[in-house]
Amino acid sequence: MSCDQNKKPILPVKTTSVFERPVTRGVRRDGVECVLGGMEEFPVRTVEGLCLGTSLAISGFFYYVYRKKRKTVDKLNDAPQLTLDGKLADLLNVTPGKCLQYVVIEGAVQPLGEPLRSQFQEGTVGVVQKLMLREHKLVWNSLSRTWTDSERVLHQRVNAVPFSLVGSDQANVRVLCPLEASGLEMEIIHEKFHQATYGFTDIIGQYLSGEKPKGQLETEEMLKVGATLTGVGELILDTDRVLKLRPPTDGSEYFLTTADFESLRLEQEGQAVVWQVLASVFALAGSAILFWLGHRYYRSLRVRWDQERLRREFERLGAGGMGEGSTAGDTQEGSGEQAPLENACVICLTQPRSCVLLECGHVCCCYSCYQALPQPTCPICRQAIKRVVPLYQA
Repeated sequence: MSCDQNKKPILPVKTTSVFERPVTRGVRRDGVECVLGGMEEFPVRTVEGLCLGTSLAISGFFYYVYRKKRKTVDKLNDAPQLTLDGKLADLLNVTPGKCLQYVVIEGAVQPLGEPLRSQFQEGTVGVVQKLMLREHKLVWNSLSRTWTDSERVLHQRVNAVPFSLVGSDQANVRVLCPLEASGLEMEIIHEKFHQATYGFTDIIGQYLSGEKPKGQLETEEMLKVGATLTGVGELILDTDRVLKLRPPTDGSEYFLTTADFESLRLEQEGQAVVWQVLASVFALAGSAILFWLGHRYYRSLRVRWDQERLRREFERLGAGGMGEGSTAGDTQEGSGEQAPLENACVICLTQPRSCVLLECGHVCCCYSCYQALPQPTCPICRQAIKRVVPLYQA
């Protein structure tokens, strides 16, 4: 609604209504305010936007990993399982390009030269060796008020020598780039924990720093000579009729594992299911946030529609009373006196009371001042305003 055209000039000032929509109020020279109009907006809170963006980003990442893992599982299901014997070289010789892109092959590990020897167990030899030294300590957690275990790698070294997989008839396949393969779990042949020792001053320093060293764990892992190994990769026949297993050139995952092929396939399928479930959970969370935003937007639209309906109703009532009001106003201006307005709004004291505030039922203000209330409470009794209806006077 707008102010009377007969009143003094109006200066626009921005404010906010009780329904959190920006409105423009006019301020007369005498300090009286009236509502001119406003714009409707639907703000998305920072927490809602952050949660929505995070859930969608995490869901997209998990879905990408799932699709990659699913592709690996499909490749494993389609990969042929070849027997390592003397006929394998003849099969590769008649294959176009003398190459099979993704195959499964199994054999016993044999070094091509001198094997690696264990530093801690005499007589133990292998082709891949991993030495690791890890520090274990207790760290004070100020949130849970407890000491928690923590570890970090102090030193790690991996050694490898060329080796091949040997099958029946002494047929063998040379394994290339074994350290680039996934699933290569080696046997722990040595493990020793060195307990930390400290005195009284060390104990005081530990409580002050919040860290208690427990000791160092020394381990040695080795892929032993003679162990059965399953390889999944690209099989090629070299110019000197040497079979070689290498990482696939098409980007597929390269596997070397001491487990059998069926266990490897089931493990990869399980990982794919886990990534799929995680992607679905975060996608559902994002969908729930979108649904909540849509529901809140619909409720704001309903409030907007109700406000617009009330505004039109009050404008219609005001237009219906203009005839009588203008006659009385002309008489008062002709006499040079201004009679007090009956049932004037208790806020602006210039407009008639035109709305009923519910649930308290007070009739105390005009619709313009009702819109300009800083809080949705009745100016008389301070009770919360649930809704407002026009006042019809006969």
